[in-house]
Amino acid sequence: MVTPPPAPTAAPTGTPSGPAAPGSAEPSGSPSPAAAPPTTATTPAATAPPGAVAALQGALGAEHAAVYGYGVVGARLPDDQQRADARTAYAAHEARRDAWQRLVGSLGATPSAAAAGYQLPFAVTDAAAAGRLAAHLETRLTTVYADLVSAVPGPERTAAADALRECALRAHRWGAPDQAFPGIPDTPPGPSPSAPATASAPATAGSTG
Repeated sequence: MVTPPPAPTAAPTGTPSGPAAPGSAEPSGSPSPAAAPPTTATTPAATAPPGAVAALQGALGAEHAAVYGYGVVGARLPDDQQRADARTAYAAHEARRDAWQRLVGSLGATPSAAAAGYQLPFAVTDAAAAGRLAAHLETRLTTVYADLVSAVPGPERTAAADALRECALRAHRWGAPDQAFPGIPDTPPGPSPSAPATASAPATAGSTG
């Protein structure tokens, strides 16, 4: 398991626009594959249960950090299946981020903005470290979405459960240990071809955003 990270701290680096070419000091604006935003129904602000907006803001903040983190991941991966997986994940997290922004706004709150930068839990200097960071990001998000599932009603709960399952599966593909979540089927055994050999578990020091 990954220790839940502290709140993101601003860093002088800018928010990356997408996974970059390997060796780049900063994530570049390489285009990401199109991803259809997850469907989330809107709930009138008057019927939002206590704590729902705060939980949604927490999920939104975690997705901001994931989008940033995958920019770093993409900058250190070779141009192969791993980078393709990173681009797919990047697009998925952008779509989730946008969906939560819309939902928070529909509830009468101002969606939390992304920080200028985020403190990484460890230095990412090569492909192996990039894989560990990806596993760390996804594992951290499973915790966030487990909390969100219990805080929101109806359609929003379904969307949160879908996000939880997706993050758990991506974490497994990046080499994180399997975690048991109620209602989520086990991932078929066997390592994923895209998981780096040295990324058998996510880092436990610190956290991203």
